[in-house]
Amino acid sequence: MKVENKSLLLRRPGVLFYSALLITVLFGCRSTEENQGAQAPPPTIPVITLTKSAVTTTKDYTGTLEGKVNVEIRPQVDGYLDKVYIDEGAFVQAGQLLFKINDQPYQQQLNNAIAVMHAAEATLSNTQLEVDKVVPLVKSNVVSPIQLKTVQAAHQVAKANLEQAKAAVGSAKINIAFTNIKAPVSGFIGRIPRRLGSLVGKSDQQPLTTLSDVHEIYAYFSIGESDFINFKAQYSGKTLTEKIKQIPPVSLLLADYTTYPHKGHITMVDGQFDKNTGSIMLRATFPNADGLLRAGNTGKVRIDQVHESSLMVPQASTMELQNKVFVYKLADSNKISRVMIDIAGKSGADYLIKGGLKPGDRIVSTGLDHLQEGMVITPGNSPAAAKIAKK
Repeated sequence: MKVENKSLLLRRPGVLFYSALLITVLFGCRSTEENQGAQAPPPTIPVITLTKSAVTTTKDYTGTLEGKVNVEIRPQVDGYLDKVYIDEGAFVQAGQLLFKINDQPYQQQLNNAIAVMHAAEATLSNTQLEVDKVVPLVKSNVVSPIQLKTVQAAHQVAKANLEQAKAAVGSAKINIAFTNIKAPVSGFIGRIPRRLGSLVGKSDQQPLTTLSDVHEIYAYFSIGESDFINFKAQYSGKTLTEKIKQIPPVSLLLADYTTYPHKGHITMVDGQFDKNTGSIMLRATFPNADGLLRAGNTGKVRIDQVHESSLMVPQASTMELQNKVFVYKLADSNKISRVMIDIAGKSGADYLIKGGLKPGDRIVSTGLDHLQEGMVITPGNSPAAAKIAKK
């Protein structure tokens, strides 16, 4: 059978009709897909409308803890330690005996001083007898008045010598008392580097031990100049002392991130700023009846600040780029744009806004990672919006 030429086959009317139909169907499908893509609605994204509300923010400041009284126990006389009555870490009462220094040299000094005092007393008695003997002789003109003045002067010298001897006795007694080292306050004993038999003295650089009165604890911390200005403006009062009385109780966060169960109060503000750091020192006082806190601990003082009318934005609605915080803000056309915000503080999981947004602004609540600048969205309800409205 003879095969027809291809070119002749394509010229037949039936073949041309089916080819044109196939091309029309293909282009029609592609056009339908493009039209469907162009007509797809914008994605629905949760949106928050910002309103002002009263809110409390917190700020933490690193502090060091000290006892109400921290005393270095040092010897007032030189000698060997005869006895150590306490152990490291023990709690002692005020007046309790801590150390005993050998007092034999000081006892001999006392004995010598007493002997000198008795001799001075005898001398004073002799000079008094001389005065008593010369006075009638002068009255009867047997001796000249100059002799009376001489014996009276000797009597005054003897009296002064007796007073000096008594002072030496008192000094010797004080030295003996210093050999018994007692606790000046109640508190906890620190380390005891010197042991029984050690030679100790007034010139020692290292104390015998330290004693901390920790029934109250002082937490010292520093705040910057801007924080201090806001701090003063927030509370009523003409003087700083009056303002301090208006400050609400503060909290103490311990090193294990737990909160100390008792509240404290700001009781002191330093008189001047540190020129090197540009900060000022504050002191918070915390009760410590159970002895949980010790001098030398570290922690953070948490101060609550009440803001009567402020904008709050959930942290989940923000994104951080190069140490700056941004949100996606909606325009009237529901087109989003990235806006940098200025943060004044933090309250729980929310940021307190100082600049960049205003009441009535709408921002995207979640899903920021999937958004792009200039994108059009359909605003949706957000659980965070109800949370902020409730605040």
